[in-house]
Amino acid sequence: MQIEALLDAISSRLFGWPLIMYVVVICLVATFYLGFVQFRYFISSFRYTFFPPKSSKKADMTPLQAFINTLNASIGNGSLAGMAVALYFGGPGAALWVLVMGILLMVIRYAEVFLSVYYGAETAGNTIFGGPMVYLKNALGGMWLPTIYAIICLFFGFSGGNAAQTNSIMLALTSTWQMSLYPIAIALGLLVFYIVAGGAQRIVKVSDAIVPIKVSLFFISAFAVLIYHAGNIIPALSLIIKGAFTPWAIAGGALGYSIQAAIRYGTNNVVFATESGLGTSAILFGATGSTTPVKDGIMSMLTAFISTIVCFLVCLCIITSGVMETGLTSTALTTAAYKTVFGTSGGALVSFLATTFGIGVLVAYAYITRAAWLFLTNGRWLILFNILYCLFAVFGVLVEVKLLWKIVEFANVIMLVINLFGIVCLLPLIRKKLMQFKD
Repeated sequence: MQIEALLDAISSRLFGWPLIMYVVVICLVATFYLGFVQFRYFISSFRYTFFPPKSSKKADMTPLQAFINTLNASIGNGSLAGMAVALYFGGPGAALWVLVMGILLMVIRYAEVFLSVYYGAETAGNTIFGGPMVYLKNALGGMWLPTIYAIICLFFGFSGGNAAQTNSIMLALTSTWQMSLYPIAIALGLLVFYIVAGGAQRIVKVSDAIVPIKVSLFFISAFAVLIYHAGNIIPALSLIIKGAFTPWAIAGGALGYSIQAAIRYGTNNVVFATESGLGTSAILFGATGSTTPVKDGIMSMLTAFISTIVCFLVCLCIITSGVMETGLTSTALTTAAYKTVFGTSGGALVSFLATTFGIGVLVAYAYITRAAWLFLTNGRWLILFNILYCLFAVFGVLVEVKLLWKIVEFANVIMLVINLFGIVCLLPLIRKKLMQFKD
């Protein structure tokens, strides 16, 4: 398809080194300018998670619920499939850059959540919204930036946060249990309707229930794979370090990996897997009514760290299990790693993880997309939003979304570029309030 070829050509140029340098430079500048906040307050991020700041009684969620929903949005199939893709194209060295970049991105997570809580939420009708739609008004560009961001966020929510997730769920269910499409579409459509019809409070409650299940199941299964292949962990770590700085090839040189590929795919995939810098976590924390922006920002850094660890563990499971040379990619490569431990049940386990990960993202984005809708419509036509969100869920199951995934990538990049620009404009304020903070 010509459109796909054109999108591939554009993405290979724009989403490669230009985007990587843009993100890395901003991360490094923010890290130094904010006094290495992600390292200085790393322990404090755990403390504020267990003893979170209080929220307003009129808020949609508490800071802890915002924390949980952020995890729900960022721990998705971008971790299971995205990390396998990073290893396939970038080699084992990509895993190191996933870890390094994930740690750097913690400062961006701090900045976006700080700004969201600092500037607070705005009211539209009988509902509230916060995040980039509010704090970007104070950056260069005035109302243009938040409006463009909200339009792209709305599109991304319907497509990447909704349709693409139901498509991934469909693929998992049909490949493992040979289920037919229409029952899946009906079930997911009804699930989404139940969630969005209950408003913000039901979205939050469902998210609270999903996160413990999918996170605990992932860590238990991933550690089972690593324990089974414990003897390969040290060689795998050595391979990761060597691969990050030394070009190499597998399968007799049939597929070569370069240092540039390791950096590019490791960096790009962890940015989009953790969603640090996209502003989605800021939307969630902006709805808490909290009055402690620094504490909320510090607390939120842990979500970026946990998401990064999930990504790195997926990489480590694949490398230690010895399936790198199979020629597989995406979820199939992750499944192959799990099958070395769980046998044929490994496919069912990865499919169940993919399903819970997808549903989790779907639920969290119901709130995120709703916030963009509220901003653009001034709080009107929420019933229409609910209908559209349900229809996109069904659409994702029944329609081929290969082209949609490529368009979603563009939306991701636009949100990232706009939000990072706003953060840079407001860095002096972020630094001033952080320097005044006493832990």
